[in-house]
Amino acid sequence: MLTLKAGRMAKDKLLLITFLVWLVTGCTNSTPSGINIIPRPEQQTTGKGHFTFNKSTTIRIENQEQEAVAGLLADLFTTSAGFTPTIGTGSSSKTTSVVFSTDTTLAKENYELQITPSHISVKAADNCGFFYAVQSIRMLLPPAIESRVPADGIEWSVPALTLQDSPRFPYRGLMLDVSRFFIPKENVIRIIDYMAMLKLNKLHLHLVDGNGWRLEIKKYPRLTEVGAWRVARDTDFSQRKNAQPGEETPVGGFYTQEDMKEIITYAATRQVEIIPEIEMPAHTNSSLAAYPELACPVVKDFIGVIPGMGAHAAEIVYCAGNEKVFSFLEDVIDEVADLFPSSYIHLGGDEASKVNWKKCPLCQARMKKEGITDAEDLQGYFMNRMADYVRSKGKQVMGWDELTNSKIPEDAVIYGWQGLGTAGYKAGKMGHKFIMTPARVLYLIRYQGPQWFEPRTYFGNNTLKNVYDYEPIQPEWEPEAAANLLGVQGSLWTEFVNSPKDVEYLLFPRLATVAEIAWSGKDQKDWPGFLKRLDVLTGHYDYLEVNYARSMFNIDHLVTGDNNTLKVALTCIRPDMEIRYTVDGSEPQASSPLYTDSLAFTDDVTIKAATFASGEQKGQTLTLPLHRNKATARPVIDGNEQTYRLTNGLRGSDKQSDFEWCGWYDKDASFTIDLGKEENIGQITIGCITNYGMGAHIPAKITLSVSNDNRTYTRIAERSFTPEEIFREGIRIEDKTFDNLASTGRYLKVELKNPGKCPEDHTRPGQGTWIYTDEIIIL
Repeated sequence: MLTLKAGRMAKDKLLLITFLVWLVTGCTNSTPSGINIIPRPEQQTTGKGHFTFNKSTTIRIENQEQEAVAGLLADLFTTSAGFTPTIGTGSSSKTTSVVFSTDTTLAKENYELQITPSHISVKAADNCGFFYAVQSIRMLLPPAIESRVPADGIEWSVPALTLQDSPRFPYRGLMLDVSRFFIPKENVIRIIDYMAMLKLNKLHLHLVDGNGWRLEIKKYPRLTEVGAWRVARDTDFSQRKNAQPGEETPVGGFYTQEDMKEIITYAATRQVEIIPEIEMPAHTNSSLAAYPELACPVVKDFIGVIPGMGAHAAEIVYCAGNEKVFSFLEDVIDEVADLFPSSYIHLGGDEASKVNWKKCPLCQARMKKEGITDAEDLQGYFMNRMADYVRSKGKQVMGWDELTNSKIPEDAVIYGWQGLGTAGYKAGKMGHKFIMTPARVLYLIRYQGPQWFEPRTYFGNNTLKNVYDYEPIQPEWEPEAAANLLGVQGSLWTEFVNSPKDVEYLLFPRLATVAEIAWSGKDQKDWPGFLKRLDVLTGHYDYLEVNYARSMFNIDHLVTGDNNTLKVALTCIRPDMEIRYTVDGSEPQASSPLYTDSLAFTDDVTIKAATFASGEQKGQTLTLPLHRNKATARPVIDGNEQTYRLTNGLRGSDKQSDFEWCGWYDKDASFTIDLGKEENIGQITIGCITNYGMGAHIPAKITLSVSNDNRTYTRIAERSFTPEEIFREGIRIEDKTFDNLASTGRYLKVELKNPGKCPEDHTRPGQGTWIYTDEIIIL
């Protein structure tokens, strides 16, 4: 899969990587230290010494079924070590090094691994168990085992140990959204490799959405001829305007059925089940662009594959009253059921607008015929009808947690995604199997580190530590409902992805924490220990050239003001990092002052800080320019809990969710700053931000008033803005400055009028707006 490298420069690079991994992990090439396996094994005991693979190593298997798994172990050494252990069947002998033995007393996926200086014993009841044992051996080997050129001078040793291992959950999943960004087949296969290393066993492919139909359906060729392609838009996802009739659609792609067979076959050899998702009744603009007759007849607008959020176009869904819709979907399910050996088909069922159903004569006739009075129950009818057909094909239905809003299809497995996934637990209480993939923790599209360093996405943070700390079974859960939890899934939505490298950046290393949650027991949490094991895993990633994020090394900051003093707190989610800082504008070095507690400043200062380990800088340099004005470090009253950000001397970035902006949604804002004494006020600047796609806009009006007693106020300035000024497209910081005020006062009241709903031509038509401010500057 990966391109082989040749030449002295490549070899030098790999040797350098080996040295750096040795520095970080404390591992030597000859004697690996510790049981550095992710996910953490259930029971583990270290022994004495180590076993070394060499040219004489043999692998003894019992039958041909084990040969493929044993071959994966042997093939690890072929390029990097320059030898391939011999695989054979029959009785083991004194010269046999690795022995696979079937133990039918072990449960499915369980394995036992015993390593001594002369012998490795692998026991399992099935190929799943043998495969996972091989992955553990792979993790124990030096990271250079992944090298794509010969790695000289390395002893291929694993520590002596005994493991008894089993998974906590049977479902250990990853969801890839290949609709919003088409992930090429080669990259999907690459991801399968890396999730299999982590003992994840389910790959949920989100094949259908409004942004693209990604699977060849032979009976309906226009699904990929039309539905797999969209217009080109240079802006990020949330800013993109819809296609106009006649525009070219060069962006997209799809998997032929032969492509998908190759992916499925490859995944099966890695013990990964591919679960297809065919979204319905919403998120279907891609299929409706190809076959617009499947939309409600009241829809008269052009239907195209949407490049972004879709605005009103996203309200167009399959017509629930049109029999041709069900015939079409049944035909699609026929081909999907034949193509995918998985016992599951995911039918989506989320975020379905009922706007057109409520106006559609066919849908209204359907409701009358079926005795339905609520449009939400019309979706229940739709999903139950399609679920019945899926079951008739011998498959089990899966769906998002909106299915709990009406009658849940028989035996449906529910994915709890909204918020903390509580609707999944609701399904569990009703007797349904469910899977937890809560957006607030396991949606891997969210920021994975301090936002000042991260590529733009939306919503908040799901850091490596946030994911690691997640416990899917809550203390208040009823045991009977908790028993219905099949497992957990990390979900990667690809709205802000522009390349396969972006996909890897968002997935890794957070996927390792998902694996730890899914496999290891909840009582085995050990964050420092996990980080040690993670450093070994990322050493493997270095050789595999995985574009994993180093966000865990970056610094978070908190700047607050108190009694004319700015206090700066610096933190890193890795407790094993030193934070070094400077205040003279120079770059931090390993010899710079060590941060131990919050810093205090009463003057302008620029702080630069970074994390270090063993004298090496690990994270990016954080730069905090703190500038004082008359409002700095003064208290804000009558505001919200975020208003300390308005007077902390630090400007925000162009990401309104970076924890430096103070926001109000769909309402006016008013707050007062106490300057501590009467001050001359000549100029006031209000820091505002626009993020058109996220509905963040400047206020409709800003009003400034002063007072000396916080009771009687005098208005000193007011400015209104036109809709054209407010709803400009793009992302920008917009300072609003009021000059020549010639006023005095102790208290400054700032009133911000919300601009109201987004206009009809907006990417968020009719939705409320955010107003944000990051700093009040008084001169």
